[in-house]
Amino acid sequence: MLRFHFTSDDLARVRIAPGPDPMWEMLLSAHVVNQRSGSLLFAPWRERVLSGLHPAARMLLRLTPPRGYSPDFLTPVTGTEDFETGLDAVLSTPRDRLRDDLALLTRGHRPHLWMRDLADGSAPALRGLGAAMRIYYEQAVGPYWSGIRAAVDVDRAARTRAWVEGGTEHALRTLHPAVRWQHPVLSVSTAAERDVYLAGRGLLIIPSYFCQRAPITLADPELPPVLLYPIVHEQAGIDRSIEIRSDGGRRLVALLGRTRAAVLRVLGTGATTSEIAQRLEISPASASEHATVLRNAGLIASGRERNTVIHALTPLGQTLLDGCVGRFPAMPTAAMPTAEARTLGSQPVTAGDPV
Repeated sequence: MLRFHFTSDDLARVRIAPGPDPMWEMLLSAHVVNQRSGSLLFAPWRERVLSGLHPAARMLLRLTPPRGYSPDFLTPVTGTEDFETGLDAVLSTPRDRLRDDLALLTRGHRPHLWMRDLADGSAPALRGLGAAMRIYYEQAVGPYWSGIRAAVDVDRAARTRAWVEGGTEHALRTLHPAVRWQHPVLSVSTAAERDVYLAGRGLLIIPSYFCQRAPITLADPELPPVLLYPIVHEQAGIDRSIEIRSDGGRRLVALLGRTRAAVLRVLGTGATTSEIAQRLEISPASASEHATVLRNAGLIASGRERNTVIHALTPLGQTLLDGCVGRFPAMPTAAMPTAEARTLGSQPVTAGDPV
């Protein structure tokens, strides 16, 4: 059992992240890639990633086993969705943190030579890690970010609604089935026995697309306290951004009309079908029909919270509201790795190594 011990100051400092964290999504998606078998939800994505993943990304996969410990330094708290900011924070990790985290990762077995170099803060090893992380992100996470963000936005809207309706303790109590709130302790069902004393630091709650089974946190209790929880998934969500980009905008024709534009504006902060109907003074059936068209066009995402369906804008929907229709970002492509990254990322695989 993982237990977070709150003070009154901590309750006042609980906050939910504004969106998915790119470094956490990269690490947790790497866990999925490394699994020999796993969730059917991620199976098509995993097959696609493995079929085209550059060998230089292997350096990151060796640091992210599907079970057990992954280094805390791979997931710094930056407060931004910008991948480059997160990557800079990783590559600026102090040498003692690198050494301690990698010692935990390799405890009980002989580390690869490049891991020892990385633990020493070697500049070539850090550059190799940076190249591996960037290549992996650009191939495995970046092209899907729109779908990831849309799914997280829907779930986050539900959590925010819980905060508004019942306050912080209600939001904590309803966060996830594996979580139990009994003032002043938040307990998470895990195999390990750990106590984290927040001591006035508060708690950052991060919704995550690739988190599986139960909420997780950092291993070092001295780091800023975070709790990642797995969002509720709708099937086939991760490929949505690719589907939208390959559609050529044909579905956007369905959006012509004043009412649907008004529905889109209402969803800037998320809303239920009933709330759409009330705010626009239309029937619930009409609100549901307009939401269906917007969802089929990739402009909103919908999810169920108990008996209520909550709708939220996708990044594409937000782009349309911002007046930038048609200017979609190009799908990222992996940069060619340096010779150094190719050397560090292509170590021979032995039995028991991750994919």
